[in-house]
Amino acid sequence: MDAPTREYVEHYLPEDPALAAARARGAELGCVPIGSGGGAALRFLAAALRAKAVVEVGTGAGVGALYLLGGMPAAGVLTSIDVRPEHQRAARVAFAEAGVAVSRTRLITGRALDVLPRLADGAYDLVFVDAAKSEYPRYLQEGVRLLRPGGVIAFDNVLWHGRVVDPAHRDADTVAMREVARTVRDDDRLVPVILPLGDGLLVAAKSG
Repeated sequence: MDAPTREYVEHYLPEDPALAAARARGAELGCVPIGSGGGAALRFLAAALRAKAVVEVGTGAGVGALYLLGGMPAAGVLTSIDVRPEHQRAARVAFAEAGVAVSRTRLITGRALDVLPRLADGAYDLVFVDAAKSEYPRYLQEGVRLLRPGGVIAFDNVLWHGRVVDPAHRDADTVAMREVARTVRDDDRLVPVILPLGDGLLVAAKSG
């Protein structure tokens, strides 16, 4: 897409003040949140799935969580994992500003690869990953296990600033992005698509 078209797509749905404030706090903390186009896709997925149980890997300042919660039913609960407590403190501020009931979120501070194995098999409608890029392939293994049949897993940044299409880039993060995209594509349990929103959103539904 040319720049004006991309700008139109990314900002088709404006962000409310709570989202804008959360995005600003994320910038201050140095945690880059999902863009508004990708966030709108998350909200759409949560609504389409009627997702009552969602896992987010990488809380950041709460931008992705607000989008997910915006599509979930009122009784839905978001479990969000982040290794940095200051990120989750910022997210709690964002949730309060947005009027999100405390009972709708469960924030777990810790390394995702330590936390995810403790979550129940097949108990979740949607898993969203936006955390350590080099660990994406391992998040995939855990995430698919967590999904119910028909559930969806989504990964942000899968185009990784255009580096994934350039074989000259062999750093750990780029290699991991290529690996997770290839593994999802080749997994017979998954029905995937890459959405060219923001830095690329890989989405896959679990069949069965």
